[in-house]
Amino acid sequence: MRAAAFLRGRGTLTNPGLDLTRLPIGLDPRGLSLVDGVRAALAFGLVILLHEWFPWPPLLTVALAANLACFADAGGPMRSRLLVLTVFSLLGGMIWGLFGLMQPLGPVPVVPLAGIVIFGCTYARVWGVQAQAAGNVLVLVLCFALDRPLTPDQALVAGLVFTAGGLWATLLALLLWRLHPYRPTHRAVAEVWRRLTRLCDDLEDLASLAWPETLETRTAPRGGARQIFDRQTFDLQAFDRHARAHRRGVREAIEQARTVIVDLARSRERISDRTAQALIRLEAAEQIFAALIAVSDLIEGEPDPRRRRMVRRFLRRLRPLLGVIARAIRDDSVIDLARLDRAIDRSTRRLAHDRGLHDLATRILDRVRIGAKLSTPDGYRPGGALLGRASLPLGTRLLGPLSTNFTVASANLRHAVRATVVAAPALWATLVWAGPFAHWLTMTVVLTMQPFYAATWQRALERIGGTVLGGLIGAILASFATSPLALAALVFPLSIIGFAARQVSYGVFIACLTPLVVLLVEVVEPGHGSWEVAGMRALLTLLGGLIAVASALVLWPIWEPDQVRLELRRAVRAHAAFARAVLCAGPEAEASGLRAQAARGAGLALNDLEAALARALQQPRAGRHPQVESAMVADATLRRISARLTALRYAVEVAEPEALAAWSGWITATLASLGGEGEETPPPMPAVPRSEGLTRLVAQIELLGETLAPAAARSPRG
Repeated sequence: MRAAAFLRGRGTLTNPGLDLTRLPIGLDPRGLSLVDGVRAALAFGLVILLHEWFPWPPLLTVALAANLACFADAGGPMRSRLLVLTVFSLLGGMIWGLFGLMQPLGPVPVVPLAGIVIFGCTYARVWGVQAQAAGNVLVLVLCFALDRPLTPDQALVAGLVFTAGGLWATLLALLLWRLHPYRPTHRAVAEVWRRLTRLCDDLEDLASLAWPETLETRTAPRGGARQIFDRQTFDLQAFDRHARAHRRGVREAIEQARTVIVDLARSRERISDRTAQALIRLEAAEQIFAALIAVSDLIEGEPDPRRRRMVRRFLRRLRPLLGVIARAIRDDSVIDLARLDRAIDRSTRRLAHDRGLHDLATRILDRVRIGAKLSTPDGYRPGGALLGRASLPLGTRLLGPLSTNFTVASANLRHAVRATVVAAPALWATLVWAGPFAHWLTMTVVLTMQPFYAATWQRALERIGGTVLGGLIGAILASFATSPLALAALVFPLSIIGFAARQVSYGVFIACLTPLVVLLVEVVEPGHGSWEVAGMRALLTLLGGLIAVASALVLWPIWEPDQVRLELRRAVRAHAAFARAVLCAGPEAEASGLRAQAARGAGLALNDLEAALARALQQPRAGRHPQVESAMVADATLRRISARLTALRYAVEVAEPEALAAWSGWITATLASLGGEGEETPPPMPAVPRSEGLTRLVAQIELLGETLAPAAARSPRG
């Protein structure tokens, strides 16, 4: 079945999946980008061919610089890409010339200065993904520069031609970017709608589950419900699996799309109609996401098979609507709005007598209509509302992350120090025992090492496996290419394949890239056999990977159970704020966006908690830690609390005002207490009746309290 197959599948970096114990090393075919491959092939493949016709040695440096610039380009808005790639080209030229000039001096003066450069390059990740990619590649430039000594004249030429090669690749990147300036925005927003389609599909399957047999439901009509997990009993863990498999991925896709849209707007210094259109579609998708969470809460607590069939019927009609919009946004195509409106009208049939379900369905379908339109709604005027606040000054944007992360508790600072301490001895060894392939050891150590052990272990597995497989492929290809021109010609297809697969999977990227490396060594360093090159690369990659994994485990590791505890407290506090916005604030909280902001904060906090849990479960012995085990239960409970609050956000509570106020105060105070705010002991339960909706919420909060503080004094049940 579709949902069961998805739940059993291994996650990817963009969609971690349901099983937190499994490394997210699955393949993401949607990450395939031929544009990146073609640009990389043109950037340095043309220079390699030019060198075959006009053999001037600095041309090889130009080709290498262009290749490394393609590595350093992490995508994004044109202005930020231009800044990062230009700085990379200039710094790369300086590093190449300076360290090539210093190489004859030996390791004593070189290694300390190189350590400072490595620290700065690895610490650059505090400025974001683009700076992180450029910083990592600058470490590679440092390693290449120390391969051979340079005279002052050679150092000057090498620095200039390296800068020229980087700027040549930058020029190609920006030219190709200009052809499709809105494509990343379309893809990011379309991905949100696509994930909503998957969520809706799985939710439809959940609506087919059989509720546990009771005296009231045993004789209820079954209809034609699909039974995909268990035909006899209701699997209470199915909703936990559904929430973990989908909600985290949808929330991350929403945040990624929001970042792309805001960066695009800032880079153009104005909000165009297309940018505003993308933002409206994203906001509509986020509101559909919240409403679908409320639908999942409705299904989970509904034993009536007739109502569950109505929900299933609605979701079955909603799913293709979401898919149509996702494809239209991705392809920038036109939708037949009249036909879509007819399908929307059919989706609400037979729901009028069920007010709660009808209200949720109407809210969802109204947002579907908005998402389908290719023009902004009447009355919308592009303005400053998109950015939320004025852009910070450049000095603040540069110095702020540096000072914020400069603390021993920062994973980024620990990573930079760890990378420097481990890479320095590796550099010393490569300078003392020089060889044509020695630099691969330092490169592997730095590129494999990540701020967290689980990420380092994953990167090591992917890099080692991809290197071995790619080395075999490269050696076989090189054995058939018997001339330098044939080797140079193979650069084009291998570049296209390698860089096109960059976002599919890191392991696939390395497997596709290693044959290119083997062939380039044959071109640049003739005289080495292809099997020798492949074998040395595999050996040094294996050694570097083992060093990186061991250092991540031994040198200043972030002990994940402690990180899980901190993230759990943050998540509970975020849900206390969400409860306060839903239960204690007036109706104006919805119109002002206060509730939406609180819901977003709760969702992001849960994502951070699950990311910490995944790292803990993948760390040796940490998965059996009592804090991790209790946090797993608390995570599932918080997901249910979030769903119940979302349902209450859209429902009309029928409790007496005094009772509602009393229970609202108790719920928010108890969550704040469990999150470390306010009083340490939760307040006693109010001695007033509560509605069915509040009863389910209170039960989950009690379970959360028992999970977080089982030995503490518990409130008496009311």
